[in-house]
Amino acid sequence: METSLSNKPNYFIEKVRNMLGRKEVEEIKWGIIGCGDVTEVKSGPAFNKVPNSKLLAVMRRDGEKARDYAMRHLVPKWYDDVNMIINDPEINAIYIATPPLQHEEYAIKAMAAGKFVYVEKPMTLNAESAIRMRDAALKYNAKMAVAHYRREQPMFQKVKSLLENNEIGTVRLVQLQMLQPPKSDLIANSETNWRMDPAISGGGLFHDLAPHQLDLMIHFFGAVEQSHGLSLNQGNSFGVDDMVTGHILFKNGVVFNGNWCFSAAEHRDICEIIGTLGRISFPMFGHKVTLSKDGNEEEFIFDALEHVQQPMIAEVVKYFQGQTINPCSADQAIQSMKIMDSFTL
Repeated sequence: METSLSNKPNYFIEKVRNMLGRKEVEEIKWGIIGCGDVTEVKSGPAFNKVPNSKLLAVMRRDGEKARDYAMRHLVPKWYDDVNMIINDPEINAIYIATPPLQHEEYAIKAMAAGKFVYVEKPMTLNAESAIRMRDAALKYNAKMAVAHYRREQPMFQKVKSLLENNEIGTVRLVQLQMLQPPKSDLIANSETNWRMDPAISGGGLFHDLAPHQLDLMIHFFGAVEQSHGLSLNQGNSFGVDDMVTGHILFKNGVVFNGNWCFSAAEHRDICEIIGTLGRISFPMFGHKVTLSKDGNEEEFIFDALEHVQQPMIAEVVKYFQGQTINPCSADQAIQSMKIMDSFTL
């Protein structure tokens, strides 16, 4: 596989910033803004399981729900005011787990207050908003990481190692299909169906699920030369598009074709990376990677993670401490936001 050098400068920039920036922080003390269902298992408990990391406070606008979460998860403090948690002097890092509409406002407020920021995916509503967040991080000399957490999961690290070891030769083509019926069990439960309000989510289930997939493509293949696509509302069940198709040409020559349909009769979740010597196939929401070459298949099975974000949170903590580079920077997340915009606008 041809290797893109586009991410190399970011590595060295991050390394220099770590060396010249803030002194190493002994412990990352977290506050969560938006302690809803997504934080119950996927992320919330992991903040107390990672070395040098502690969850100190949570915040929801509904104070009773914030208090309930804090009691159940043994979190010392809870708030119903975002400004109070951001300005808590004991907290040095903020995890933003609200719907995307609030990401930009809360991230910029937290960085202006001198906090580290870990923001959920998608980074925000669109690329323009993401660029403003990136620029704010530069303005305030702040560290911000984006929760494209699949990068750090063993299954996808295996895919990346197979590619880097040229197990399938030079990559030519990537084919991705994500088909789901109208009621999908891949989506975390929420009290309100905010994912179907584009003003809050950015644009339906595509904006909730595709960031995982597109970020991995950027992680595997580097910088994008061009992307384009189309989207439409076929099912007419909600005021958002439920059919998206898109194409990407990466600068290293890899071509990506993706189809997302959220009004289909069947479940299908498959990504195939096709090279000159073989093929790697895997689901985005599963536990098996298959390597096919020379007429043989080799399967790699991975255990389900108790807290899917824990490996990423561990790397984010190290980054905030100045021990490593950013596991997913704003610049990298902006690339996936630009791709989504090109598919849907």
